[in-house]
Amino acid sequence: QVQLVESGGGLVQAGGSLRLSCVASGSISSINVMGWFRQAPGKMRELVAQIDEGGNTYYGNAVKGRFTISRDNAKNTVSLQMNSLKPEDTAAYYCAADRVVLSTKSDYWGQGTQVTVSS
Repeated sequence: QVQLVESGGGLVQAGGSLRLSCVASGSISSINVMGWFRQAPGKMRELVAQIDEGGNTYYGNAVKGRFTISRDNAKNTVSLQMNSLKPEDTAAYYCAADRVVLSTKSDYWGQGTQVTVSS
């Protein structure tokens, strides 16, 4: 089992920045890829960004150029730096981890942290 604990999030004005962090513990050797999903009320959960142990990254189109995902393998931590935030970025953000690739069916999830961007 892998446990994921998120921190960060909160309320920010449009154009501002926030940083999310997620620490993994437990059977760390069973996971390769970590990342972030988000879900706004009434919408489907969507992949925001992911990063594998080698540092290869993927970003959703909506956040490219504004968000940066990073990972510290020694500390089992993944972070998401969110810049130029927009009201449409408002959502619950979830850290996720999996062996090969992230999806909405991934095995490991954090509890979620709320990000609210005011206009």
